[in-house]
Amino acid sequence: MGKYRNIYFIGIGGIGMSAIARYFKFKGYNVSGYDRTPSELTAELEKEGIPVHYEDNTEYIPADASDTLVIYTPAIPHDMGELVHVREHGYKVLKRSMVLGEITDGQRCLAVAGTHGKTTTSTLLAHIFDSSGEGCSAFLGGISKNTGSNLMTSGNDVVVAEADEFDRSFLQLHPEIAVITAMDADHLDIYSDLTHVKEAFRAFASQVSGTVIKKYGLEIGPEDTGARIMTYSFDDIRADFHAERIRKDGCGYFTFDLIHPGGTVADCRTGIPGWVNVENGIAASAIALTYGLAPEKIREALGTFSGVRRRFDIHYNRPGHAYIDDYAHHPAEIAAAISSIRDIFPGRKLTAVFQPHLYTRTRDFAAEFAAALDQADRLILLDIYPAREEPIPGVTSEIIFDKVRSAEKALIRKEELMDTLEKEDIDIIATFGAGNIDRFIGPVTGMMERRYGK
Repeated sequence: MGKYRNIYFIGIGGIGMSAIARYFKFKGYNVSGYDRTPSELTAELEKEGIPVHYEDNTEYIPADASDTLVIYTPAIPHDMGELVHVREHGYKVLKRSMVLGEITDGQRCLAVAGTHGKTTTSTLLAHIFDSSGEGCSAFLGGISKNTGSNLMTSGNDVVVAEADEFDRSFLQLHPEIAVITAMDADHLDIYSDLTHVKEAFRAFASQVSGTVIKKYGLEIGPEDTGARIMTYSFDDIRADFHAERIRKDGCGYFTFDLIHPGGTVADCRTGIPGWVNVENGIAASAIALTYGLAPEKIREALGTFSGVRRRFDIHYNRPGHAYIDDYAHHPAEIAAAISSIRDIFPGRKLTAVFQPHLYTRTRDFAAEFAAALDQADRLILLDIYPAREEPIPGVTSEIIFDKVRSAEKALIRKEELMDTLEKEDIDIIATFGAGNIDRFIGPVTGMMERRYGK
C-alpha cells in the first residue's frame, strides 16, 4: 500500500469499509470516499477529517490514478459510474476483503467467522486484548460501545478481524486462531444452498494455521483443516470451552464458571445481559486463552465489556417498560434475540418490529422468519430494505406476514411506524433489522421517555 498517497473508497459508509478508511487515515494517507446516503457513521468519518460525498460524481475521485488506490465494497452495483470510471482510467481497484487480507498478512490474525454472533464476539475479543494490556489492532463489523469505533490500533502484530462470509470475503484471511460460531444457510444469492455455505466455511478453516475453535456440533473435522480443532458451547460439558454453575440475576446478567482445557476461570460475569452473550463470551475467551492471555485478565474484561451498538442494545429499561434494538436480520438471529429477551423479561408482552433485509433473503427464508417472529406477542412488519438488490417480482414483506400465525400483527410502511407505536401501550418493544431501521432508535427512545419517564 505504501506506493499510494490517496486512498479512495466507493461505499465508505459501510461498517467494514469505514474501519479500513479509519485505518488508512490513522496511517497518514489522504482518505476520502463516496456513499449513497448520509448516516451517523459517515458524519463521524467527516468529523475525523475524511471527506465524504453522496452523489455519483467522478470529479471527487483523486485525479492521479498512479497515486490513488481505490477500494470498493461488493454491495456497490457493477455499473455504478464512479466504479466504471476508475476501472477504465488505470486506477488500482481492490475489493475491501482483499485489502483486509493484505493488511493482516504477516501478522498474528485472530479471526471470528460465522453466520451470526461474529460481531459481538470479535468486538469482545478485541476488548479482552485491549483491557488486558496485550493490545491489538481490530477491524470490527460494529461500533464498540467501549471505544465508540469499529477500529482499534496498537503497536504489536496482533490483529482481530471479523471474518465475513458474504461474497466469500473471509477466504482472503489466513488466521493463526479462528472461531466459527455458526454455519447456517444465508446469502443464498451468493451460495445457492446450505451445502455451498458449509463448503466455504470449511475452506476458511483450511486456511487457519494454528487452532480452529468451532461451536460444538458444527460439521468441521480433521479432513477439512490441518489446524488443531477445539470446541466451545454455552453449557454442553462435552465442549472444550463451556460454562458451568450458571447463575442469572434479576436484570438478565449472568455469572458462570468458564471451563477450559487448562482449568476453570471461576465467577465470570458478563457485562451485557442475555444468555447468548455468555456463549459469545465463551467463544472470545477461548481464543484469548488459546493465545495465552491470563485467565484473571479475561475474567475482568468480560465484566467491563459494554457491548456493540445495535447488538442487543437496550436503550430504555424502566419498571414495566423496555426498548431493545438489535441488528438481527436472519431467522436464527431473531429467534436467539427473542429467546434472550424472554429470559431477561419473563412473562412480559413483547412487540417485535422487523424490517426485512434484501429481497433474496426474504424470498429464501420467509417461512423461517415467520416462525421466529411468531415467538413475539405482537408483530409490526415493515417493507423490505433492498440494500444492494433490485426488486424481485412477487417478493414483498407480505410473504412473511401471511405465514405469521399470531393474530396480533400489522404490515405497515416505515413512515407509519411512529404513529402506530404512539397508539399502543408498550411493555417490551424490540426493533430488528440490518437496513435503516436504526433511524428509529432516537424517536422510539424519546417516545418511551416521554410516555413512561426518563
